[in-house]
This record gives sequence, structure tokens and C-alpha cells, in this order.
Amino acid sequence: MKRILVFTLVIFTFILAACSSVEKDSEGTAKAKEDGESGGKTEVTFWHAMGGQAQVALDEIVKKYNESQDEVQVNAEYQGTYEETLSKYHSVGGTDDAPTIVQVNEIGTMSMVHSGNVEPIQKFIDEEGYDMSNLEENITNYYKVDGKFYSMPFNSSTPVMYYNKDAFKEAGLDPEAPPETYEEVEAAGKAIKESNSDMKGFALQAYGWLFEELLANQGGLLLNNDNGRGDTATEVAFDNKKGKSIFEWVKRMMDEDTFANYGTNSDNMVTGFLSGDVAMFMQSSASARDVIDNAPFEVGVAFIPYPEKEERHGVVIGGASLWMSKGKAEEEQKAAWDFLKYVQKPEVQAEWHVGTGYFAINPKAYEQQVVQEAYQKMPQLQVTVEQLQATKPSIATQGGLMDMIPEERKIIETALETVYNGGDVDEAFSTAVEQVNAAIEQANTARGEKIIRRE
Repeated sequence: MKRILVFTLVIFTFILAACSSVEKDSEGTAKAKEDGESGGKTEVTFWHAMGGQAQVALDEIVKKYNESQDEVQVNAEYQGTYEETLSKYHSVGGTDDAPTIVQVNEIGTMSMVHSGNVEPIQKFIDEEGYDMSNLEENITNYYKVDGKFYSMPFNSSTPVMYYNKDAFKEAGLDPEAPPETYEEVEAAGKAIKESNSDMKGFALQAYGWLFEELLANQGGLLLNNDNGRGDTATEVAFDNKKGKSIFEWVKRMMDEDTFANYGTNSDNMVTGFLSGDVAMFMQSSASARDVIDNAPFEVGVAFIPYPEKEERHGVVIGGASLWMSKGKAEEEQKAAWDFLKYVQKPEVQAEWHVGTGYFAINPKAYEQQVVQEAYQKMPQLQVTVEQLQATKPSIATQGGLMDMIPEERKIIETALETVYNGGDVDEAFSTAVEQVNAAIEQANTARGEKIIRRE
């Protein structure tokens, strides 16, 4: 009889433990249970592409999340570059080997959507009534496809213009009033060259992303059909004066001998800036801390320029978002969703912003003390946020969407390098347009039809 009673009590205790649910805090993320209540954790595999300081900061986020509750264990695993991570994911997508969460850069968005191997986070947003409007609009706008969210924005950045304040002073320029237009950049470059014959005025990495940003800042579209958002793109939309103006701007500075040619090598460009070979350059806002910390002079950060005859529109978000794999157990997906919500908390995003230079996805993070203290020490960080928040939401600043954008960027890089090396602007530009149009047609054909109509 005693054995039966003991057995019954054991079973009863087991049932109580099994039936207990994950407690939630006011923001819907898992809370730690009382000691003695924890069972086996639900494991979430998280593939990412963050190296260096960004990986250190990301590992700290994951560590704190795992320690904050006893229901979920997130295992962060570095997979290499964005390109390598995306390639690895496509090789295992839809199988048991796929991770629960994967970080994919913004231009991999349509590749992921078309893969059929992802669970749109809109499902969890709808089920819970989660309010995405609390997040930065100029970031979430990019990741909304056909009216729904497929992934959760995470690490986001835009380009800014870095400039040497000391060089500006020596050239008689106001270091607190950086150039705003192409023409003002050209004029500043001439003044700097006159004051220091060993220093060039401006450098622009031959990088398709920067071309896209300079195009959007004028209100120009990369692709037709509303930048590939109204329907699948069938040709470029930059075959106009806005697209060509970027090439012509570079050519004018080359003719004035104020342009520094670093080709596609961003490391050499940054080194050139830090060593005093060039006074201004464009690069990701996520590089701000590294550039400012290592410069032997005072660094200024400014909005990216635009042609004086055009109106400034703003920037397109860059970086990456977090995707959830389809076909995983319901418990595993819910655990992944819990983590995706956790990383959007203001206090988490505040540490991420300060630790890496990436934007805070949740703008309330900027009110956190750690951010305010960082701005006191490094006010340049705040300029990067001001440029993002001054951006006008539009089709142009949402950015283009299509599978072949990585190829488009390579084509633009080749065209820019051609001009940098003395090639004709008109020929280089028209060749780029033709090649991108051919890449678009090939991409559409590869998907089974000449023009793809999204349902």
C-alpha cells in the first residue's frame, strides 16, 4: 500500500511539473521559475555572422538572456560572413540540420522569402498582438514585404560621412559645418588640397551599397515596380540623371585631383583617412567607434551628401535581420520567438548600440543612461541616429528588393572602378545598366517565368 501511495505521489508531482507553463513578464518574455521548478530547457540554435567586437556584444546578449530565465537555452554559433552564412543556410534549409534562427543581411531578404524554408514572424505577431510600431519605423520599413514581417530586424546601420576636423580647420573651413551637397564636398576638397598638397579631399569606396544609398538620398529608385516592392522588378529604375550623377560627381573630383582612389578596399580607405591621406570618406555608421577611437585627430560625422539641385530624402537601412526556420517543433519556435522579443528590449538595444555602433531597433533605448553617457563622451554616435530618424519614409528609402541585388552590387562596383581608373562615365554607366537588366531577366527566368507575379 505504501508503495502505491508513493508511486501515486510521484506521478502527481510529475503531472504538476509537466503542466506548468512559462510565466511571462509585462513584455511577454519568459521569466525564471522558482528554484526547483526548472525542467529541461528548450534549445534554440542561432547561426550568426557577427565577428570581432560585434560578436563579443552578441555573445553577451545571449548569455544574459540564458541567465534571465530557465526555459530556453540559446546557442549562438558563428558561421562566417553574411554570404557564407546565407549559403550554409540554403544548403540545410528545410532539413533537421537547419538552425532555429539565422541572421541574414538585408539583401538576402528575397532569397530567404523565396526559399520556402522560413516561418514568417508575422504569425507570432498576429497570435500575440505584438506591437511592431514600437520599433524604429525607418528600420522596420525595409523588412516589411507584401504587408507582413518575415524576419525581426536586428543589427542595422547606414552610411555616414566621416571627416577630419583638424584638416578642415587648416583649410579655413568650419569643422562644425560639414558639407551637405556634392558641390560642397567638391569645394571643401579643393580647399583642403590647396592647404595640404599631400591630402586628397574625398574617397568613395567602389561599393554597390554606397551607390544605392546615394541614389536613395536623392529620392531615386534602384528597381522598377516600386523598387521591387509593388511587384517583382523587371528592369532598373536608375537609368536616369540621378543614377548617373554619382558617377559624374566622382569624375569631377578626379579631374580636380581631389579624389582618393581606394577601389573596393574599405580597409585601405579607412587607413588612408586615419593616416591623413584623405579628409572625407563614406562608410557604415557601425564603423564609428572604431574610426573615432583610432584617429590621431578629431573626427567629425555628418549626413551623406546629395546633389544641390535635389532634395535630401535620407538613407536605406543596411545590416541584417533574424529569421526563423520553418518545420521546427512548436515549442522550439515559441522559444525562438521569446528570444527575438528579448533582443528588442530598450535596455538590451542600448547596450548593443553603445557596444557596437549599430542602431537601436527600439528607439526607447536612446533614453537609457548608458546611451546618454556614451553620447557625452562620443557625440558623433548621435549624428548617425539623427540621420536615420531624419529620413523620409518612402519607396526610395525603403530600398530595393530582389534576389539578384548582390550581383547588382558587383556590377556597380566594376563600373565605378572603371571610372576611377580613367574610363568614360557614359560608357561605364550604360554598361552597368545593361548588365543589371540582364541579371534581372536571368533571375526572373531562373524562377520559372519571365515576369514573376507575387501573390
